[in-house]
Amino acid sequence: MKPHRLTLTNELVVGYGLHKKMDHFFSPRPATQAELEEYHDPDYVDYLRRSELALAPTAHAKSLISGVAGASRVGAGSALIKEGQDCFNFGEDCPVFEGLYDFVRQYSGASIVAARKLAQRTTDIAINWSGGLHHAKKAEASGFCYINDIVLAILELLRYQPRVLYVDIDIHHGDGVEQAFYHSNRVMTVSFHKFTGDFFPGTGKLEDNGTGLGKYFSLNVPLQDGVDDDSYVTLFKEVMGPVISVFDPSSIVLQCGADSLGCDRLGAFNLSINAHGECVQFIKDFNLPLLILGGGGYTIRNVSRCWTYETSILLDTTLPEQLPDTVFNAAFAPDYALHPRIVKKVDNLNTPKSLENIRNTLLEKLRYLKGAPSVQMQELPPDLARWIDSEERIEERERRTEREEDMVMNSPRRDNHRPRNEFYDGEDDQDKDDGTFAPPKRGVGRPRGRPRGRPSNASKVVPVEQEDGEEDKEKGPPRARRAAAKRGGAKRGRGKAKEPAATASARTQSPVDSPMAEPDEIPD
Repeated sequence: MKPHRLTLTNELVVGYGLHKKMDHFFSPRPATQAELEEYHDPDYVDYLRRSELALAPTAHAKSLISGVAGASRVGAGSALIKEGQDCFNFGEDCPVFEGLYDFVRQYSGASIVAARKLAQRTTDIAINWSGGLHHAKKAEASGFCYINDIVLAILELLRYQPRVLYVDIDIHHGDGVEQAFYHSNRVMTVSFHKFTGDFFPGTGKLEDNGTGLGKYFSLNVPLQDGVDDDSYVTLFKEVMGPVISVFDPSSIVLQCGADSLGCDRLGAFNLSINAHGECVQFIKDFNLPLLILGGGGYTIRNVSRCWTYETSILLDTTLPEQLPDTVFNAAFAPDYALHPRIVKKVDNLNTPKSLENIRNTLLEKLRYLKGAPSVQMQELPPDLARWIDSEERIEERERRTEREEDMVMNSPRRDNHRPRNEFYDGEDDQDKDDGTFAPPKRGVGRPRGRPRGRPSNASKVVPVEQEDGEEDKEKGPPRARRAAAKRGGAKRGRGKAKEPAATASARTQSPVDSPMAEPDEIPD
């Protein structure tokens, strides 16, 4: 899985001028952590992120690692590697290396963007040769694969399309993708691979069909060593034609692992670049939205030739046999040809009878589907889709507002709407009395203009608990007492006003005992 094969492929594509025939040729943004967590476990994604910090050369990055702040780079890296081996299946096939998190974000982001282009119908074919890492599981790495960009791309397509067909022509079984959609009837997976029981990853038997709603939506084509061009291409067309007809996919994702070519360092098939490309041509002829991804391939000079040739097929362009001049010419010596002879003398262990049995078994499974499964789809307006994307932020804002309201409601405060004469006995009781209040004084301080027919309020009303006028002697204003004694309760206006109770009481007492007037001020 060396990245040099992508460099060689890019040089050949640009050297042939194929990039000029593409509608878009760009570098997409890396995938975000939230996009990776659409399928993968958050703890696993967080480990990939922390591995980037642990192995980064800067001291600032080391200080950000939880639990190992201030530790040496070697110590932090060792602890992280141990965690990866124990929890996430990291090891010899999937080592932790510097730049790992950026690497997985880059190729995953490319597949996600390609799927969005197809879903939005801005293109009919999208290519990402850096993707196609089909072994990665939800919470573990596997077979040089860390993030399953294929699953992320299919999930993006399923947002807008009812059914997606996944086809895998890598020599290894696409176990990660099959496992992700093993219970779903919206995704059909078809994998052409080598199966002997002990060849990695050891899965993909003919009897593996899926389960639940996904029963018979996972098809496996197990092959033996040495399969040649005629056998492979014939079986591919006989299987994929009925699959597409019955399943009726809205789009197709094709993983073009080049380790199924002859002379591959890990593979044992005997396919030529022409046969590999013919499978791509067959799928393209259905004129369905098509996402092309890379995959395996460990003889990098043949991988770059194969993917360059298949790029020309997707662009309906014929390429000359002679490779263009690039800075990597030495890698294609001695023939410098697009289609070198890479078929080796390997016995084909796939007999016509075994291939016929595989074909009949798969076609029989298709009979159980009884047509394409129906999926209820609802189109969301663009504005509504944006609101749904921000739903989490809105909910968080509402929760924060509720917490603030609860704090205000639970905090002690005075109720300003409480009636003025209502009894209150609490910590906020400022006057500290027993709750018996005098009625409000009206007209005090007014020189004139009291309403007609109302008694004078000049005399003070004494609370119930005050006896013999003691409190009034100490605190009562003498000017009011003298004025009340002089008036004697006489009222202005028509008729005779009713005497106030306090004035009547003052008249029955002797001038000496009366608290309302001095002896020398008693009227004649």
